[in-house]
Amino acid sequence: MNEKRTFSISELSQEFDVTTRSIRFYEDQGLLKPTRRGQTRIFSTKDRVRLKLILRGKRMGFSLAETRELFDLWDETLTGNEKQLLKMLEILADRRAQLEQQKNDIAQAEMEIETAETRCREALEELQKKKKQQDAGQKASKQTVT
Repeated sequence: MNEKRTFSISELSQEFDVTTRSIRFYEDQGLLKPTRRGQTRIFSTKDRVRLKLILRGKRMGFSLAETRELFDLWDETLTGNEKQLLKMLEILADRRAQLEQQKNDIAQAEMEIETAETRCREALEELQKKKKQQDAGQKASKQTVT
């Protein structure tokens, strides 16, 4: 029994915790291709897998254009091929480089924040010392006047 399972937009929305609007957007972008029964969208197992891959790619930082390109490569042959795998490796390497740059940028920003924080604490300490000295001076001058 080889039943072809189908899914409604609300089923996919609930399963993947995304809005139906997002799913319709992916359809508008040509990434999903549900059939229709009147106004009702009928999603296939292939659409479900594609939605899962879109969301995974999104978490990894892939653009929708990159995801579309991979889907198009896959659809050309209907099976994985060397061209698709090489493209995937290229996209992954680019994403890894972007993440590495972001990590470096974050480390640099943290160092700058730490430096600014240290300077602020030192300046605050200096101000507090001066204020104590002024308060002590005013107290001493009041005692000599009285």
